[in-house]
Amino acid sequence: MAQDTQATPIATTESAPSPSLADHGIEPVQRGYSWHVASNLFVSFKYAWAGITYAFSTQRNFKIHVLVGVTVLSLAVFLGLQPVEVAVLALTVGAVMTLELVNTALESVVDLTVQQTYHELAKIAKDCAAGAVLISAIVSVVVAASLLLPPMWLLIQAQL
Repeated sequence: MAQDTQATPIATTESAPSPSLADHGIEPVQRGYSWHVASNLFVSFKYAWAGITYAFSTQRNFKIHVLVGVTVLSLAVFLGLQPVEVAVLALTVGAVMTLELVNTALESVVDLTVQQTYHELAKIAKDCAAGAVLISAIVSVVVAASLLLPPMWLLIQAQL
């Protein structure tokens, strides 16, 4: 059976052009390869790194998560935690940072869709994504406290 290879045009309605970011005084960030499909694994990593770099340079909370994560992992190594404990902390830190990246991506897509207008479903989507990050951050504090506080307490007691 032959497949139809011709694309079917999508019907559109004539309307006023949608406002661009420039109409609102916002200059879009130029991301050279953001509209290309990765041709190989190296290019895929380059796109992924571009996303991480974008989040780090534009998202205050991502910077905070990175700083806290590096601090927690450094403290774990300094306190001589077991490798499995360091791994649990690393996975927890990674989960928080991953959810922050997903939150950033979702917020960008929602903003692109609603184009600076209010929509209750957009608010729900953004609030739920932010809530997921908050829950993971709270859980990470519990995990870090349970693994770091006992050896820290022993270290403090030894100094007294």
